[in-house]
Amino acid sequence: MSGSNSVDRDLRRRAEAVIPGGMYGHQSVALLPDDYPQFFASGEGAWITDVDGRRYLDFMCAYGPSLFGYAHPGIDAAYARRLGQGDVLTGPSPLMVELAEAMVAMVSHADWAMFCKNGTDATTMAMMAARAQTGRKTIVLARGAYHGAAPWCTPRPGGTTAEDRANQVFCAYNDIASLEAAVASAGDDLAAIFAAPFRHDAFVDQAAPDPAYARRARDLADERGAMLVVDDVRAGFRVVRDCSWEAIGVRPDLSTWGKCIANGHPISALLGNDRARSGAASIYVTGSFWYAGAAMAAGLETLKLVRETDYLERIQTLGERLRAGLADRASAAGFGFRQTGPATMPLFLFDDDPDLRKGFCWSSAMLAHGVYVHPWHNMFLCAAMNDADIDFALDAAEQSFQTLKMQAHDLPPVEKLAFLAAR
Repeated sequence: MSGSNSVDRDLRRRAEAVIPGGMYGHQSVALLPDDYPQFFASGEGAWITDVDGRRYLDFMCAYGPSLFGYAHPGIDAAYARRLGQGDVLTGPSPLMVELAEAMVAMVSHADWAMFCKNGTDATTMAMMAARAQTGRKTIVLARGAYHGAAPWCTPRPGGTTAEDRANQVFCAYNDIASLEAAVASAGDDLAAIFAAPFRHDAFVDQAAPDPAYARRARDLADERGAMLVVDDVRAGFRVVRDCSWEAIGVRPDLSTWGKCIANGHPISALLGNDRARSGAASIYVTGSFWYAGAAMAAGLETLKLVRETDYLERIQTLGERLRAGLADRASAAGFGFRQTGPATMPLFLFDDDPDLRKGFCWSSAMLAHGVYVHPWHNMFLCAAMNDADIDFALDAAEQSFQTLKMQAHDLPPVEKLAFLAAR
């Protein structure tokens, strides 16, 4: 890292002494280019500022939670008002009932709601509710899909046992024959089919759900008396103002929500229909901070904006404009540049780039021009972005494609991503 990263570099040194590995989880920059900052000082609207004072247009949106922009005045004011009345109390505030009513009113398949703090909480609750409802153990999941970081679903095996992954059968996303085989393997023990709203695995192109695949998942769950779960933690309210699979006419029994439902304030949710109500009522799940009122107040204000503004149409338009502009600039520079996923949640990958050396070079150049993009994870647009921001990003991209063009023939391997060669 350059000398201008002096504050970040010092914080990393201090972190290594008191935090195992220096940093952990999805916000660690260990698998990002070396010049990416680890620590940030502030965020406002669509922009973030690192601890060394450099400002970036942020296409990660905190890995999804920022839907209406950082430090949104209306949402944060609702949060602060509730803090002044009490946040974590001996029992929940009335806001819990109001938020459950609001979520149920907005999500077509939902008859009830339960709240927690993280997406992993919500997906774990969904698994437990499905097992309790059906009296069965086995769940079917798409291979490579991300459903959280608990032992039963974490993508990294450290600290887990084979028993943590017991009673799971895997299929290939969008592959009906593979799905049918997985369900057949589960036999009479099938509790649930888990589905991502679209294929958003890291390091590979994203893919929209095949409606026939989604319908078959619904039919198989019905035939076997199992629960269909759509994990909308990442995509909720970024594709439609409803559960994502509503757009293709398939309603799950359970759906999981998080990230942006309170614009970054800590709350997630499990929603379900009446078929799953008794199972959900029978499980014991809780947390000291799950019932805190301030995040619920922020959630109510966020949902009001989801209902009453054109935020979704605006970010879709901005995303399509960004996609078209990037395609033009990549083509002009002579690069095969793949853009997959919804326009509101794009992923950028280069052709002929197995260890992402082109992606790392281009992303670092974008960072140097004040735009924070990710070389292998899907990104997010937020409603605080505007046309000027897209123009800024496209200007940065044009310069970054030229930087890559000059350096492409001499790029060294990305040693930290050497594991991709074995995939």
